[in-house]
Amino acid sequence: MGPREPQWQRRAARLEGIVQGVGFRPFVYRTAAGLRLSGFVRNQAGGVYLEVEGWSETLDQFAAALRLELPAHARLDSLEWFPLPVEGAHGFEIQDSTAVPGAQISISPDLATCSDCLSELFDPGNRRYRYPFLNCTHCGPRLTIVQGAPYDRARTTMAGFVMCPACRREYDDPADRRFHAQPTACPACGPQLQLLTGNGEPLPTTVPVEEFANALRSGQIGALKGLGGYHLVCDARAEAEPVVAELRRRKHRDAKPFAVMVQDLSQARELCDVNESETALLTSAASPIVLLRRSEPPRGGDTVAVANSVAPGNPFLGVLLPYTPLHHLLMQAMHGTPLVMTSGNSSDEPMSYTDADAMARLGGIADIFLTHNRPIHVRCDDSVTRVVGHRELPIRRARGAAPASLVLPIALRCPTLATGAQLKSTFALGSEQRAILSHHVGDLDHFAAYQAFEREVKLYEALFEIRPELIVHDLHPDYASSNYAVKRSNEAGVSLFAVQHHHAHVASGMAEHQLAGPVIGVAFDGTGFGTDGAIWGGEFLIADYTGFQRAAHLRYVGLPGGDAAIREPWRSAVAHLLDAGCDTSLLTTVPADSLRTVQQMLARGLNTPPTSSMGRLFDAVAAIVGVRSHVSYEGQAAMELEWLATTAAPTDELYPYAVTAETLPGNEQAVLIIDTRMLIQAIADDVHAQRPNSQIARQFHSTIAAMVADVCQRLRRSNGLKQAVLSGGVFLNVLLVEEATQRLTARGFDVFRHQRVPPNDGGISLGQLAVAATHRN
Repeated sequence: MGPREPQWQRRAARLEGIVQGVGFRPFVYRTAAGLRLSGFVRNQAGGVYLEVEGWSETLDQFAAALRLELPAHARLDSLEWFPLPVEGAHGFEIQDSTAVPGAQISISPDLATCSDCLSELFDPGNRRYRYPFLNCTHCGPRLTIVQGAPYDRARTTMAGFVMCPACRREYDDPADRRFHAQPTACPACGPQLQLLTGNGEPLPTTVPVEEFANALRSGQIGALKGLGGYHLVCDARAEAEPVVAELRRRKHRDAKPFAVMVQDLSQARELCDVNESETALLTSAASPIVLLRRSEPPRGGDTVAVANSVAPGNPFLGVLLPYTPLHHLLMQAMHGTPLVMTSGNSSDEPMSYTDADAMARLGGIADIFLTHNRPIHVRCDDSVTRVVGHRELPIRRARGAAPASLVLPIALRCPTLATGAQLKSTFALGSEQRAILSHHVGDLDHFAAYQAFEREVKLYEALFEIRPELIVHDLHPDYASSNYAVKRSNEAGVSLFAVQHHHAHVASGMAEHQLAGPVIGVAFDGTGFGTDGAIWGGEFLIADYTGFQRAAHLRYVGLPGGDAAIREPWRSAVAHLLDAGCDTSLLTTVPADSLRTVQQMLARGLNTPPTSSMGRLFDAVAAIVGVRSHVSYEGQAAMELEWLATTAAPTDELYPYAVTAETLPGNEQAVLIIDTRMLIQAIADDVHAQRPNSQIARQFHSTIAAMVADVCQRLRRSNGLKQAVLSGGVFLNVLLVEEATQRLTARGFDVFRHQRVPPNDGGISLGQLAVAATHRN
């Protein structure tokens, strides 16, 4: 048979994914017009709908272009074609948006300033020269300004800014980069900056950015309104050490590292080692904070050293590049001075994002405010990430990443809300195979964070038009997120489902990689409520989405004081030392009466729940070797132990530990118990022998990595599984994750770790959704 004769046809398509707010309709228009096709394209709630008419061969070319030539920030999750009767229409147009009940809605994350807009920003001949709110279809605010779907200007916080004739012409011109760019504006019709005192009084000026920069250079602390909220800002140079210390005092943030914004990539490379993968993250449209190893000493003759109090004792520096036009203008006005750029809040409260809240909460911290009149509708903090083994390892998923959806391996039976955990809170909405993860909310221990959690859940449900019929939550009965779920179970048609914490961790890693399971899941973290009522955290699970078997875990040790032990690692050290038959004389910084009290608690079992936590084992070792007995932020002791370990050479020596099989009543299969008493004894002996602490820390890390590979191999002998999933906050430890991966790979395992959602509790909500997909109401 010869080639098929061309036919004149009309076809329609429904497209879903990130196809709104990323220049998708202009792309469709230009592609169709270039091929001389007729028809139309329009946004609708859930995606894009289009109709095209022309010769069949040309329509095939158009269909291929939709998949192969997408705009840079678009993502196509589904494309459905169907035939229509020929209409004989002429020309192609972009039509007004429509609402389609029940359609899936996607909203783009906020995007960093593109190169074209950046060129305009500093072009004296351009009408947007030095305008801090310029944007186009390739960059600018999205999630943070959207108020409803479909994504049109009328449903954003830009609705109150009426486009001037010049902006309207660009908006209506298919050949223009701002064709249907919803946030587009210029100095004549768009938002404006305002400079305020710390008391909220206006400061008259025609150059607010320059005046703000002058204040920062003179040693003042500023509050800067950005895309998703306010930042607190100050000079980060070594000579500005007193002002950084003052910011810590005012913000009540004793030691947790600050992020630093630098002017450009070259300045980042002067301060830190930056590889290709890290460069790609820094310069991406997401523009996250990237943890980079500091170069010693900083490179370049004119390099500016960063104040020690920016990240005390930390060999890494959280670095980000300017990602809005306002940031670019500010960094230019700072003349190469790096800036501390930290969330606008006190302690661990949520970031301020409304003007009134910022003045109320930040007025006692900031000396000067640089704000503007474009409202922020969705609070969104900066994302934080790093690179391990040339692959991304997310730490906090927020601006630039949220609310981009992920695909679930199993379709949900009904609209579902996953409420996440207690710390590093995120939640997730699910519909069919789509998981919409929220931005980072914060630690729900703080009432203000819980209030934000309630507001953001309600906001996401409205934006994505998902009303949950199933709410899935952590097994822990006292988590605020669990209590929220219980409260909402009173709503008509809503049922509840609890998922064990570490099962959710493993399921999160499985879902991210589309694994069917079962797998060997290694879940290491600080705390998680176990099915036996104990505090788990050093777990080896044989898991799929339907359930899990607890195949191995660390031997139980008492946790004196419960949550108090998280803030005081010496308590875990006492528990582990006494359990191993060692005395507590190594803990020289702990008062004798405190030691006696904790010893009595352990002896009598008072407020001393049993725990298998790997995070608390790291805390104990950190206290035993003298790294830290008290912490000012979660994970501090374990992080400093890791930093100490990186200063020592790799070692083949391992500390001893034992693995025994126990069969518990009611269980048919034996559980492997990992006994670390010999490990603690050996570390205590090394400390008494005055072996360098860095070598002890390095050998401890290598031992835990070897333990992971050893236990996984033992489990494989009985079940044949070769897929290992590493999850939980302990696997943010670069030294551990790298060595554990190497050892597992050498033994023939396929190793999967997190690359799109954090391994810490920020990824729990994804795992809860994945498990919920197998649940029958």
